[in-house]
Amino acid sequence: MRRPLLIALLTLTLKADSLQELGSDYWTWRATTQPFTHDDIPRIERPSTALPDWSPTAVDKQRQALAIFDARWKQLKPQTVPEKVDHRLMGSALARAHWELDIEQAWLRNPRFYVDQTVGTIFDALLQPPPITPERARLIEQRLARIPQTITDAKQNLKPARMVRPFAEGAIASLSDIRPRLALTPVAAPEKLEQATKALEDYRDWLTANLPRMDTKTAIGRDHYIHFLRNIAILPYTPERLLDMGRQEWERAVAFESYEQTRNRNLPPLPLSASVEAQVEREKNDERNVRTFLEDHKILSVPLWMQHYWNAPLPSYLDELAMGVTDDLTGPSRLKQNGVSYLRPPSLKLGYFALATARDPRPILVHEGVPGHYFQLALSWAHENPIRRHYYDSGANEGIGFYAEEMMLQAGYFDDSPHTREIIYNFMRLRALRVEVDVKLALGLFTIPQAAEYLTKTVPMDPATALQEAADFASSPGQAISYQIGKIQIMKMLAAARRTQGQGFNLKAFHDFVWKNGNVPIALQQWELLNDPSDVPVH
Repeated sequence: MRRPLLIALLTLTLKADSLQELGSDYWTWRATTQPFTHDDIPRIERPSTALPDWSPTAVDKQRQALAIFDARWKQLKPQTVPEKVDHRLMGSALARAHWELDIEQAWLRNPRFYVDQTVGTIFDALLQPPPITPERARLIEQRLARIPQTITDAKQNLKPARMVRPFAEGAIASLSDIRPRLALTPVAAPEKLEQATKALEDYRDWLTANLPRMDTKTAIGRDHYIHFLRNIAILPYTPERLLDMGRQEWERAVAFESYEQTRNRNLPPLPLSASVEAQVEREKNDERNVRTFLEDHKILSVPLWMQHYWNAPLPSYLDELAMGVTDDLTGPSRLKQNGVSYLRPPSLKLGYFALATARDPRPILVHEGVPGHYFQLALSWAHENPIRRHYYDSGANEGIGFYAEEMMLQAGYFDDSPHTREIIYNFMRLRALRVEVDVKLALGLFTIPQAAEYLTKTVPMDPATALQEAADFASSPGQAISYQIGKIQIMKMLAAARRTQGQGFNLKAFHDFVWKNGNVPIALQQWELLNDPSDVPVH
């Protein structure tokens, strides 16, 4: 667009405005333009007509729209603390869109990005439990039909010298045997399925042929990483401070795990569930019991309208696609539906988290389900403030999920199973190590293989899971720190609330505030709850 036309658009758009009007317009726009992701927290509800479009024309339109949103945001003058929090939230949301387009630039650098924008869109449409309604069947058909055009756009955007080879290798691996895997997609018209499959196979072969010409560096760099911390994650810490925090928490987790292992040295190991059906049934009972535990121990309110988070056997079509986290956490318009997390049959060959779940579903239930992600997201999606209902960063969300694990451990929820407490402490080791891996990958101090080897030996965890984690962290700088750093921020805020509120402090009321506002970065929650903006970076 020529500059005079852009100025004219800005002039027409800069009318009397409000934060809520800006938020409504922005989230409506993001529902059609936000990239698809294989992670579960950033999944959003989209109009049925929304399809990936990464053509040069579409990217230009995104930049034009962002310029208008930026101008509208800058002219707003919030007065109260809640308004200032909402204003900073919108600033973070805008900064994330700029990050995706102009700094991280996955659409220009990361071939795996286009796997998410193609196969990932089908995976996304299949995540809700069966049966597949006619509306979902039409959505699958539309997304299949879009795949050839998205691959054409990918080849236009991804110049060999700009692509990152480790990301390309991940994309190639994810598309191996794509024909038989995609063929299991239900309700797919044969001609559309064939066209989509051929486009994906051609993309895989094109990437393979261009591997020797690609860059091997994955690091985003220090300046960009600090920009992410300050302007998107709303964190006041330097990379060096993050490393110190992660190391201290890792040492703490190692010590606690050592105490627990010594204490439990003569106890038999936890057995695997007898079958996936037995595991599903056990998790249902655990999910009911954890709600009672939360209320009886005055930890967190459980609204009567809150639905359930239950396990289910993993359907074969999802198992074969394997394009992301296999759960469905519902959404703002689906609060009357249950969340679901799919399971593979119990086996010693399962990966790190799935194997732990096969021994005891509760650690993952607490993090992912109740009182973790499903529960927190449902509360936040019911928020009366639309800005807080739709905002996401995952820093607060993952921090709450991780905080919930130790909160429940300290409250006595796992007292009946000593070896389960060992699992919790081992999870703590992993989340602490993720900080170091994230920072060092972002700064170029780790390669993906080095990070994977470090996780394999130091957690410890299986090599396949470690490699997948390292690749994901390299392609999404700042995400892996969210678990540990968010948890630390919550504990800091709790201590400050207890100190400032004195006898008036109520743990349940504190948790109710944090969970309801669980999409909001913790530094901004602290500003609103305690009138303390000291952890909010200046921008």
